[in-house]
Amino acid sequence: MSIIILQMRFLLLSPMIGLSLIMLGCTPPLHQQGLAQNKRGRGDADVIYAKTVESTDGSWTFHVTISHPDAGWDDYADGWDVVTPDGTVIKPESSAKFTRTLLHPHVNEQPFTRSQSGIVIPPGVTKVRVRAHDIVDGYGGQEIIVNLETNKGNGYEVERLT
Repeated sequence: MSIIILQMRFLLLSPMIGLSLIMLGCTPPLHQQGLAQNKRGRGDADVIYAKTVESTDGSWTFHVTISHPDAGWDDYADGWDVVTPDGTVIKPESSAKFTRTLLHPHVNEQPFTRSQSGIVIPPGVTKVRVRAHDIVDGYGGQEIIVNLETNKGNGYEVERLT
């Protein structure tokens, strides 16, 4: 047991020792292997800003800015959602996969903003969560909680008619 602890201490102190331990069949921590934590199942499509605008018909338009290390067709952010506190995903069409589907990678456009109008917030709902999805890791990146009763908050802005 003390040998393993000693090896781990050296591993944390020196990348060269970590490389030596790999050669001996030991596995260093993920951060020394150069692997990102999100490739172990945590999504990395982050919502970094959301602007919501109320329409005269009572629906809302969401302008959502997403950051994701799009790598091409094999790994890109493919949608974002507006989610009520009870977990209901609000979609402009019931058959849609997301509130807003993203149809292609944005490799050279990061971060990027895409909008969706016609979002109907159920009566009594004053806060929604905005989350993004990517085709490899799914959900799990940074989300933003939007309080529709305030003008602005951490990572969001709200424009109401009244």
